[in-house]
Amino acid sequence: MRHNNNIELTKEKRDDMISVIKDYFLKERDEKIGDLAAGLILEFIIEKLAPEFYNQGVYDSYKFMENNIEDLLSIQK
Repeated sequence: MRHNNNIELTKEKRDDMISVIKDYFLKERDEKIGDLAAGLILEFIIEKLAPEFYNQGVYDSYKFMENNIEDLLSIQK
């Protein structure tokens, strides 16, 4: 499934995430929410929060490569 922010989820992954959100609300807040409410929360997370996690992952990958690029030269013959 494609969203405006280019984060793709399969239907199965989306359904799994909705289930996790519903379980969280039930266990942590003692609130039973439905698929629609959990889906809206998921959309909010994808739209507003996920880009920050993605950007942090990109930055962490960059720093890892930057710090380890010299190791790549050590395998020259």
